[in-house]
Amino acid sequence: MTCYDRRDLGLLLLRLGTGGVLAAHGAQKLFGWFGGGGLEGTGQFMESIGYAPGRASALAAGLAEAGGGALLALGLATPAAGAAAAGAMAGASAVHTPNGFFNQEGGFEYAASLGLTAAGLAVTGPGRLSLDHALGHAVNRNWMIPAAFAATAAVTTMTVGARVRRLRKAKEGEQETLFEEE
Repeated sequence: MTCYDRRDLGLLLLRLGTGGVLAAHGAQKLFGWFGGGGLEGTGQFMESIGYAPGRASALAAGLAEAGGGALLALGLATPAAGAAAAGAMAGASAVHTPNGFFNQEGGFEYAASLGLTAAGLAVTGPGRLSLDHALGHAVNRNWMIPAAFAATAAVTTMTVGARVRRLRKAKEGEQETLFEEE
């Protein structure tokens, strides 16, 4: 390769794969595409797992996934795109954590893999085969990386923390079974 090296091609492939998957997941939430529930169905699901209000949670998750994924695929505003996608996947991982690590058991493996890849791309940068590079890195400055992750960490911590408090409060009124029926 003459003007682009293997690293640039590798970053392009990572961005296209990860960004494409994230954008598709977001489109399921936002528009009901690819068998998704759209805002209404996803909102009801979000409410059922403790993210309230459900519709607003579905919108936020859908925008972080679809927007972050599309921007990652394009290599545009890479720090913000990767941080937003990683935050959405942290929220998804919180839902799946009680099921353990492996995806086949309903665990957080898949969400964590997508989130860590998005975060890695945010830190590494998009490479030369990207819109960020074509635009002179106007929205891909070094200071944007910690700023994007700090903002995402704050929002994700508040959102997941509120979910945990809702779930604990809902469980307070429940009585556990004392004896098993045979």
